[in-house]
Amino acid sequence: MTPRLIEPRLDDLLGQFPAVVLLGPRQAGKTTLALVEAERQGGALYLDLELPSAQRQLDDPEAFLLAQRNCLVILDEVQRMPELFAVLRGVIDQRRRDGEMAGQFLLLGSATGVLLQQASESLAGRVAQLELSPFQAREVLAVDSGASDLNPLWVRGGFPLSWLAKNDAASLRWRDAFIATYLERDIPALGPRIPATTLRRLWTMLAHGQGGLLNQSQLAASLAVSGQTVARYIDLLCDLMLVRRLPAWHGNVGKRLVRAPKVYVRDSGLVHALLGLSNLEAVLAHPVAGTSWEGFVLEQLLAAAPTAEASFYRTSHGAEADLVLGFRSGETWVVEIKRSSAPTASKGFHLAAADVTAARRLLVAPVATGYTMREGIEVLNPLAAARLLAERCNVLTS
Repeated sequence: MTPRLIEPRLDDLLGQFPAVVLLGPRQAGKTTLALVEAERQGGALYLDLELPSAQRQLDDPEAFLLAQRNCLVILDEVQRMPELFAVLRGVIDQRRRDGEMAGQFLLLGSATGVLLQQASESLAGRVAQLELSPFQAREVLAVDSGASDLNPLWVRGGFPLSWLAKNDAASLRWRDAFIATYLERDIPALGPRIPATTLRRLWTMLAHGQGGLLNQSQLAASLAVSGQTVARYIDLLCDLMLVRRLPAWHGNVGKRLVRAPKVYVRDSGLVHALLGLSNLEAVLAHPVAGTSWEGFVLEQLLAAAPTAEASFYRTSHGAEADLVLGFRSGETWVVEIKRSSAPTASKGFHLAAADVTAARRLLVAPVATGYTMREGIEVLNPLAAARLLAERCNVLTS
């Protein structure tokens, strides 16, 4: 089985750090990737902490984990036992003293808040973090794929079992079941007592408003709950890596800037499932088509540039860029996302690029081949743009 296309590579991180936290939503392929790594190493101990039998093996976690010398230990859904992190620090240090400097633990989880807080508090300097998103176009499409080849991935989304389903109807059934499982089992298991019907309504409302500015008071009024409750629900969906809050760019440009974040349901297939859209024709006929495409392309680009600081730019006078990427070198790129195969750049995009002093300007659209427009705007299809960003980030982080 071919390893997933992610940067940095999992095996590289395990060769450098005692522990690696692999983050991603459920069913994104974390366990499969971990087992591929175990096979590459010639074996590993794998424990699924959702199973009572695995939890019982950790009744005395220090003794058990210290006994696994010279062996990679994979702990799946580790947020189920947050008390383990305090033990892991001592075990890692002891195994270090015994000569094991790296590759001791691979921790898998689907709730980023718990994992990142525990890892940063207990394992500072001992752990690296890696995010695994659902399938991206760079992974499942050939290098010479055309823009139209993106449509099936856009409609179905990137969750492996949705993408690999035998037809669109089967894919939609899988996504419907995935949503129901999250609402009825996974979220309650994390502790918060949230009515499944209320959370589903919110999730569906976010899908309808895909890519819109977050208006908590409006959502609260529609759900008959408080603004604080809406904020807590959205925090949870972001923590589970199902929703993305894209912050507004902020800087001293002497203009009145929009401050509210944009909100996206991260997987386009879940957007379409929440809205009952089963195939390409249904998606194209729905008002959400343009913003769904925007969110889909956004996820392709951000997965390719995980080290870049991402935001969007908008002023009250209409200067706007869908995506502003700040690289560690200090360089800034601006991106506009269009669904049209004959895209044009607005005056507002030119103004936004000037305001943030953009080094490069990308117009990402479903074009057959890339070309350059006036003022140096590079027109690329999403696949080519993602590859360009991946190459840039590799250069910047190498």
